[in-house]
Amino acid sequence: MTSYYDDVYEVVRRIPRGKVSTYGRIAQMSAVPRGARGVGWALAGLGPDRAREVPWWRVINAAGRISNEFNATLQRELLEAEGVTFDDRGYVDLDWFLWDGI
Repeated sequence: MTSYYDDVYEVVRRIPRGKVSTYGRIAQMSAVPRGARGVGWALAGLGPDRAREVPWWRVINAAGRISNEFNATLQRELLEAEGVTFDDRGYVDLDWFLWDGI
């Protein structure tokens, strides 16, 4: 039996390089469809080893911004290294970079 966190990690692993998803969209694809905060908790709970295998940096908020205040600089660097761009206000164009879940 897998845990909710494992379910979230499996969905996040499917986000392709150069794409992003949102906490809410990941929740919709997981066992708790209205659990956007739970997705955040799951990603915050990744240990160093799992953080290398689960691309947590590809998950941003529904406005198209980074919500992770502790690793925001690292998250932006990792996304930019994959070709994700930010506008002058720090927003990602979700029309262009949002993963559709397929």
